[in-house]
Amino acid sequence: VQLQASGGGLAQAGGSLRLSCAASGRTFNTYGMAWFRQAPGKEREFVAAHRVSGGYTYYADSVKGRFTISRDNAKNTVYLQMNSLKPEDTAVYYCAAGKPILSATRDSRVYTYWGQGTLVTVSS
Repeated sequence: VQLQASGGGLAQAGGSLRLSCAASGRTFNTYGMAWFRQAPGKEREFVAAHRVSGGYTYYADSVKGRFTISRDNAKNTVYLQMNSLKPEDTAVYYCAAGKPILSATRDSRVYTYWGQGTLVTVSS
């Protein structure tokens, strides 16, 4: 599986952006998908995940209620709709694919495939 993230850019605080992650391969619908982000000088952190089993979604507390992860298996694409953006959302956002067990959904180490990252900058 190869992943290509896009949609990053500059937004004002309170604005919105939608990130996309296009996947190659015919087995996309068998992988759980997630978004992580890494701000300058900080470690990579979990943002959101969409599990294959049951289609359940999970969010970091910092983005809950503002971000929405979704996927379109027909297009082999996962999205991250980001609303009410804050300056602290500024980071490089990475999409990832894997088959984590439920308890490891938020653990970056269990995701096998990674996109190249797309930069999101939120100005105050």
